[in-house]
Amino acid sequence: MKARVTVTLKNGVLDPQGKAIEGALKSLGIDGVGSVRQGKVFDIEFTAGDKAAAESALKDACEKLLANTVIENYRVEIGA
Repeated sequence: MKARVTVTLKNGVLDPQGKAIEGALKSLGIDGVGSVRQGKVFDIEFTAGDKAAAESALKDACEKLLANTVIENYRVEIGA
């Protein structure tokens, strides 16, 4: 079973890396970019097939390691 965890900064948290990317895109001549917010993506594969257990384990991993929940949100998606 495969899962994807997406971690992004909460609204209102400054994102200097996103601002740097935004500036770089504009300097490369890429038009139409209003703003950029950066984040992290984790692709995780589980050997067990229990979707509920995998989701619970991933939420626990996010709370303890993958996301700084003071300044970041996370989203867990579990596929087949």
